[in-house]
Amino acid sequence: MPTTKVPEHWPEEYRRVIEKRIETIEKLPQSIGLIERPEYKRRWASESWEKQEKDALRNWLLDRSEDRGLWFSSDESGTDRPRMMTVGRLADRLQDDADFVSVARLYAGEEVELIDALEEILDAEHVPFIPALRYKDSGLRKRTQWEETWRLQRLEDKTGERLDIKVPPKYTSADFVKNSYWRNRGKLDVPKERFISYPGASPDGDKTLLLGWAGWDHAEQAHALVTLIEERTTRDGWELERLMPLLAGLDEVMPWVKQWYSEVDPETGLSPAVAYEGYLQQQVERYPGLSRDELAKWRPPKKGRGRGPGKKKADE
Repeated sequence: MPTTKVPEHWPEEYRRVIEKRIETIEKLPQSIGLIERPEYKRRWASESWEKQEKDALRNWLLDRSEDRGLWFSSDESGTDRPRMMTVGRLADRLQDDADFVSVARLYAGEEVELIDALEEILDAEHVPFIPALRYKDSGLRKRTQWEETWRLQRLEDKTGERLDIKVPPKYTSADFVKNSYWRNRGKLDVPKERFISYPGASPDGDKTLLLGWAGWDHAEQAHALVTLIEERTTRDGWELERLMPLLAGLDEVMPWVKQWYSEVDPETGLSPAVAYEGYLQQQVERYPGLSRDELAKWRPPKKGRGRGPGKKKADE
């Protein structure tokens, strides 16, 4: 049945706008009224007010979760440095934000824990930091072609020589591990996500996902990875097997750091490109048999398919 009365639960200001529109239609039936007739309208149903309200609350919470102050901390010299946080740690920090807690309750309900509400709204808003965790095999093959294109473009910029640079193939949804990664990247793999995720890199004892801010530049991403590698190595005692994706992530971001951040930083007196490249090389040399090629080839372990309940091995 069509709605013929302005719903009483709509906000008062919005109701006045709708009532004024109805009044105008009734006063001018041969002009405005004619245009407003159903046969001249796109007649699919619009989103309900409840859906619009839910989306608005969600976007407000996401915007607040992206606040720059959450994702940087000052070092001993007073310089802002990127700070990673697990979802659990982010929930702890936002627990003191009365406005955030209030809006989260409106969004998820009074009975829902803040950490659960955060996990729900962040689930589709992050993309992993390393290609091997973003793409399926088909996407990784395309990524290799894109990286070769970028390499040739950098060489062309450096030498001034015109090179035959082929246009790499576009991505499709089938190239990504998750649909949310595809929605955040699209056919040209342009980052539109709010957060960078670091699957498997959370500290032992914290099962929630480790996140960074997608607003970090490449040098800040590299710094965050260096800090993370140091923490997991010295504080948590991680072995190479667990450090491999983190080292691979640092190796993957280095071409961009070298391209844009080779100049000396006046605040530190160091070139970010030189500093992070030197750190990465030290880490590679620390482990016998490890090479940059091995880092580039890193892939997550294949998940076992297992046997369903009641099934037996063939030789049983």
